[in-house]
Amino acid sequence: MDKRYMALATSMLVLKLLDRQSMYGYQIIRELEQQSQNVFRLQEGTLYPVLHALEQQGAVSTSQQLADNGRIRKYYAITSHGQKLLDEKEKEWRVYESAVNQVMGGVLFG
Repeated sequence: MDKRYMALATSMLVLKLLDRQSMYGYQIIRELEQQSQNVFRLQEGTLYPVLHALEQQGAVSTSQQLADNGRIRKYYAITSHGQKLLDEKEKEWRVYESAVNQVMGGVLFG
């Protein structure tokens, strides 16, 4: 997948995953790969700047939890502001998707 397109959708996809459950960074990477059938494959160096930006915007909050292996993991959770941001991004995505489908001559699904 072209990195330019990936960058446009990354924060929306991360927020969507966190809307389902709180996760730690590596878990987000694996879940995104699995749910997209390996289309979206993020490196840690790509994910963490996105998470930090979302945290600075107040879209995600963090907490530390002890993992089964005894290590401390930083978990990310969507906030109410993040939920509003996700809703906005989903609406923008639907408009974008519809416009692309119209140009490409595809069938619109809705």
